[in-house]
Amino acid sequence: MPTADKQFGFWKSGEEMEAVLNSTTTCLLTPRHLSSTHSYLLPFNLSFRESRRKFSPKQASVLRVFASSQAAAPDSSATVAIPSQMKAWVYGDYGGVDVLKFDTSVSVPEVKEDQVLIKVAAAALNPVDAKRRQGKFKATDSPPPTVPGYDVAGVVVKVGSQVKELKEGDEVYGNINEKALEGLKQFGSFAEYTAVEEKLLALKPKNLDFFQAAGLPLAIETAYEGLERTGFSAGKSILVLGGAGGVGSLVIQLAKQVFGASRVATTASTGKLELVKSLGADLAIDYTKENFEDLGEQFDVIYDAVGQCDKAVKAVKEGGSVVALTGAVTPPGFRFVVTSNGEVLKKLNPYLESGKVNPLVDPKGPFPFSQVVEAFSYIETGRATGKVVIHPIP
Repeated sequence: MPTADKQFGFWKSGEEMEAVLNSTTTCLLTPRHLSSTHSYLLPFNLSFRESRRKFSPKQASVLRVFASSQAAAPDSSATVAIPSQMKAWVYGDYGGVDVLKFDTSVSVPEVKEDQVLIKVAAAALNPVDAKRRQGKFKATDSPPPTVPGYDVAGVVVKVGSQVKELKEGDEVYGNINEKALEGLKQFGSFAEYTAVEEKLLALKPKNLDFFQAAGLPLAIETAYEGLERTGFSAGKSILVLGGAGGVGSLVIQLAKQVFGASRVATTASTGKLELVKSLGADLAIDYTKENFEDLGEQFDVIYDAVGQCDKAVKAVKEGGSVVALTGAVTPPGFRFVVTSNGEVLKKLNPYLESGKVNPLVDPKGPFPFSQVVEAFSYIETGRATGKVVIHPIP
């Protein structure tokens, strides 16, 4: 595997990368969701140097770093010194996973009046992250170099002058980009720190760990907004195409628990049929053995998360709706671009805290911060179950 030049903050070997992740001054913190007998050493890089440039597309070596506790995160009661630079994953050119670089000297983003600075505990990958890195949104994207990542969970360490509700020490989660395809932030969540508008965030559900919360924002906002746009309501039926995925798994749960669906059907592979039933599906269709459009049943709404709109329109009732997240759109199917909204997260928090709606994290994860390249490669297979999460950070 090609190696990158250390003079730009990249690392020629996994051993060097591991040394950077494990060296530096440490601060002893006790997460409040663990007992007082558990502590977590959180590394902070306190020796920094300026470095503003575009990066070459060579691949950096990575080495798995095992955390002692997946649940470990910054203590919301601790006072954390904010450095001028941070560790982050960066790409300076659009392309495949080989453009991703681990950099130790990325400037910590400045906080605007309506923003808070978050010490990132966990982040999550979405298909849109890969499409963005591939350059599919060049016209509306912020110019590289880019720190990727939409979903975040962490602790507020600084607040802007116009922030009204959040305060330092609050444990929060959210989707940092208000519009999924335009006006995207240069500094995403695959970093030690990220700056986010207060309106895009909500307090983290008390019963969830940071890595569970990080997997929710973009997916649950997409699931909820899609259902709202169809006018979905109690007593209606729905078919979810791709019920074991990040969005599909939440559509099943929201349709049942929040909107009061009378019947929820979904498609999944043979090995995931019991999983989607446990999420609330009344009918689980094995797409490797059956074609849902040939079963003869029709639905008020079809939520297509896999790109089969042409088939979905054959199974929707007259006057019904088909949401198409990907692939070609066949009328009456429609597509929308999700809007990040902290108020939606706040509205759904009670369902999360009561256990009526649950996050689904892919069993291959969480991936450590050193394995962001592997995480990207995995989500691009299209075979992830639930969400692909990065934790702990760094």
